[in-house]
Amino acid sequence: MGALNVSPESFYAGSVPPSLDALVATALGMVEAGASIIDVGARSTAPYRAGDVTTEDERVRLGRAVEALAAKLPVPVSADTTRATVAETALECGARIVNDVSGLGDPAMGRVVHGHGAGVIVMAHPDVSPSPRPDPVLAVRAGLSAALERARRADIADEAIVLDPGIGFFREETVPWHEWDVRVLAGLAELHDLGRPLAVGVSRKSFIGALTGRTDPADRLAGSLAATALAVVNGAALIRTHDVAETSDAVAVAERVARARRP
Repeated sequence: MGALNVSPESFYAGSVPPSLDALVATALGMVEAGASIIDVGARSTAPYRAGDVTTEDERVRLGRAVEALAAKLPVPVSADTTRATVAETALECGARIVNDVSGLGDPAMGRVVHGHGAGVIVMAHPDVSPSPRPDPVLAVRAGLSAALERARRADIADEAIVLDPGIGFFREETVPWHEWDVRVLAGLAELHDLGRPLAVGVSRKSFIGALTGRTDPADRLAGSLAATALAVVNGAALIRTHDVAETSDAVAVAERVARARRP
């Protein structure tokens, strides 16, 4: 899944093309490099970013971006939003997936997704995950179970649901946030029996900066590829990345190693 943004406040400036034409051209390049989904967001969801974008601004931004992409791309467009009204506009403009990092925190989101027959990626977000959370993997598992149940209550079919363990979002825990993310990546196999594919986004995130000392997201490609390979070996089915060509190579190698492991 290639990750793009039309939000200037995004934590990684390299993911924000300067125009709609550049957005489409970048997305087409990602597809050529191996992306089977293009995910576009219009509001930063990074938990450490100050400020916010109004619902109307996000709706207009995302609607324009999705419409431009859906008209040109041979692969599905995913709308990265937590707001049901924004998701509805994006789906009407041609998106086929909603990537909701709040785990259907907006009570109307499930209805919107179901009503459009869309796919959905639901994340284990700390705001809607049970607490206390002393163990990262068990906490993420509980959060994903709760999000999955919300999706089912909205009559979203299981085959339309993908689960995201929320790398980078659990920051106010008893475990240091970068250690939390490491433990979750190491424990992905413990989430497989939830019965749905796992989507993992590690691309250029701050835990990689903490582990490597790379404070600038632009310098975190190598660490992102290492984390991606480990996620794939541990069972991730979908990887969200800013760097499709390089990540496709890392995934190809990791998949071969994973298949060669002894039972």
